[in-house]
Amino acid sequence: MRISGLAAATGVSVATLKYYLREGLLPPGRATSRTQASYDDTHVSRVRLVRALTESAGLSLGAVRDVLAALDDPPASRHDLLGSAHRALVAAEGGVPSEDEEWDAARHRAVELVAERGWCDDPLLVDRLAEQLRAAGAAGVDLPGDYLRSLAAAADVVAAADLTTAGPEPEAALRQVVLGTLLTDPIVLTLRRMAQVRASQEASGV
Repeated sequence: MRISGLAAATGVSVATLKYYLREGLLPPGRATSRTQASYDDTHVSRVRLVRALTESAGLSLGAVRDVLAALDDPPASRHDLLGSAHRALVAAEGGVPSEDEEWDAARHRAVELVAERGWCDDPLLVDRLAEQLRAAGAAGVDLPGDYLRSLAAAADVVAAADLTTAGPEPEAALRQVVLGTLLTDPIVLTLRRMAQVRASQEASGV
């Protein structure tokens, strides 16, 4: 199909598709003349993926580029695959921690929680958790140890469910983990709010 057909198939304007091509988010089509190219179903899938990452997951184009790079070159090991997924996700979130006393205290809590759960102490994720704990503290939100342990236990349940959705083929598995995490995070948030309503009703006898 020509680029106009790709636009019709994806609901994305020709101008946006040309922008994706210039930015390297969409691979070039097969040249049919000096000024025209042909596109196929792989291009349709890539455009839909870019839209999902930008519109549903809210990623910047730079973050989308990082995610696509991980998807296009998946490692063979399933554990390394998960590491690639995490690097892509954290890169997508952006932000670099600024170390100070509050940071040191938050990181100490993060390290203790990870050790208590027996989790892998990946520095990338530990630093991300520490930054999030520091942000909560700066906002005056109290996060007692027992509360964090409850969240961590719930995360173990979610993680086990996540891994059941990843198939054996590396590229598809990485895609599922990365996109599944990005696009189900909002679902987890909504489910949490619904559960809060029920818990509040039960506590108040409503």
